[in-house]
Amino acid sequence: MASRSERVLVTGARGFTGRYLCEHLRRDGYDVTGLVDSGPCSDAEVVANLRDAAATERAVASVRPDLVIHLAAISFVADEDIEGVYRTNLLGSLALLRALATRRANVRCVILASSANVYGNVGVPLIEESLPCAPTSHYAVSKLAMEYMAATFRDALPIVVTRAFNFTGPGQAEPFLVPKIVAHFRGNAPMIELGNTDVIRDFLDVRTVVEVYRRLLDCSAALGETLNICSGQGISLREIISLLEAETGHRLELRVNPKFVRANDIHRLVGSPRKLHALIGQLPEMPFSTTLRDMLAQA
Repeated sequence: MASRSERVLVTGARGFTGRYLCEHLRRDGYDVTGLVDSGPCSDAEVVANLRDAAATERAVASVRPDLVIHLAAISFVADEDIEGVYRTNLLGSLALLRALATRRANVRCVILASSANVYGNVGVPLIEESLPCAPTSHYAVSKLAMEYMAATFRDALPIVVTRAFNFTGPGQAEPFLVPKIVAHFRGNAPMIELGNTDVIRDFLDVRTVVEVYRRLLDCSAALGETLNICSGQGISLREIISLLEAETGHRLELRVNPKFVRANDIHRLVGSPRKLHALIGQLPEMPFSTTLRDMLAQA
């Protein structure tokens, strides 16, 4: 294990990505503190709701982080609490950056997790970071607004903005699409209702994503950049179902439920990892079939 004295603050530490990330960083020798929005908490956590600017400032002052990875967000695209999406994703991020800016001498890197959803329907095979953004949901707008807001802190803080494309893995909550599909196969369900099954997405395993964050912490060349986190490969929901059928030997009936079809759904969202690879190297190879197999095996 590496010996490190740097303190890392991870917001959203109890979330899907946060749990994997905190474990990964601790295993690599970092001193990790997770910011959580409610107690009780462990010795490796600090409590603050990002919507409470004063509590956020106290939490940052108590941790005195050298490195920050900001994951906390309302991340479900179809979340109906629209005002809550903006309060958390935009104003919560503002409170965090303000608190960090007062201690900027200590902070070596601040990674902000945005989203590939900011691109919208761009109609190109591979999305580069330079393409204009055209968000189609309140979630995506809140993330793009967060990016613009964060730009006002670039003189005060060493910021890296990441736009993760889709990712999944064991432990992701079932309201998200791939865990929902996997659960139907695990339970040998006869039928599943989905929305648009022809959409194409770029999927990574969450374990690959957290490795990207770890590498970015030590990549000074990434400071000030906006980076896609993606594989460059697209897969449709029908292909995911076919992979699960091959893995389990179970076939289920696929029905399209109009209630699940979003009028502004993005048909294809596949990114170019060229810029990311140039900075941190090639990503660990994790076939999507392996990810699905691990999800099927989880209790």
